[in-house]
Amino acid sequence: MAEHLTGLADDRALLGRTSTAERVSDILRSRIAEGYFPPGTRLSEDSIGGALGVSRNTLREAFRLLTHERLLVHELNRGVFVRVLTVEDVEDIYRTRALVECAVVRRLGEPPYALEGLASAVTEGQLASVENDWKGLGTANIHFHRELVALAGSERTDELMRSVFAELRLAFHVVDDPRRLHEPYLARNRQILQALQAGDRREAERLLETYLTDSLERVVEVYRRRVGEDGPGTD
Repeated sequence: MAEHLTGLADDRALLGRTSTAERVSDILRSRIAEGYFPPGTRLSEDSIGGALGVSRNTLREAFRLLTHERLLVHELNRGVFVRVLTVEDVEDIYRTRALVECAVVRRLGEPPYALEGLASAVTEGQLASVENDWKGLGTANIHFHRELVALAGSERTDELMRSVFAELRLAFHVVDDPRRLHEPYLARNRQILQALQAGDRREAERLLETYLTDSLERVVEVYRRRVGEDGPGTD
């Protein structure tokens, strides 16, 4: 955890002079979404508060906000932990993704679309694949879907899905072969991008719906096996 605290210290500049619990929670949510804090990790108030330079009360409020978002869990007399998801959690995450992401594509309107963010995420994924950085590829895949949601131009939808994608990263931590999970979806991301570049949102929605169905089946399959092997986690 020490190397991640160094990264948090780098994020301290993001707080500025008006440090708030919301800003702290944004930083921690991003760190969870990027995979820095695996499920079951105990979050130390002293270490994280010191790295960010915030008070204990501010940090506790940030923890409370993230607990409300189901990213953290408070255990009496033990502390605050990054949440370990259940299979039902994973299924609900994908249900939400299908409802939101497919609706965003369906309601895009007439082309051309602002696809620079999607194209950048595809490039990010390609670079991670070349470097055999499968965790980085998983992050790039999440960035792709975050940029897809951003096409709706809705701050409320962006805010909702930030938490959903952070939860998704918690599910990815259970997968024992990240290459097998993430690599096939790089090509699928490219196909969705190409369909949108061609102005074919119906084809893009079809590709996306199949993508999410296949990804859910794969994650749940691995999740059931791993949870069965390891026993129930912290929840």
